[in-house]
Amino acid sequence: MRQTTVIRYTTRPEVTDENAKLVEDVFAELAQARPAGLHYATFRLGDGTEFMHVLVAEEGSTALTDTAAFQRFQEGIRSRCAAPPQFEQATVVGSYGFGDI
Repeated sequence: MRQTTVIRYTTRPEVTDENAKLVEDVFAELAQARPAGLHYATFRLGDGTEFMHVLVAEEGSTALTDTAAFQRFQEGIRSRCAAPPQFEQATVVGSYGFGDI
């Protein structure tokens, strides 16, 4: 069964670009590894310090968290955030051009 998770957080302004670079590194590694069944997107919102990640994967999948780049991203996430990240489960009502979800 597929599970959709939305994660939102705001970074401290002085580390926003560092956070974006770490996210870009995750996508570069995913582009090489091409894990099956993983749909993942990250958006920079508002003034650029707020981020939203949308993850759609099989329940229990570790395809994202197993990547070295994601582990590096996770290492300092709490120190880069103005407040702890907020996780929410979501249900896809519809999508167009957002992968095969």
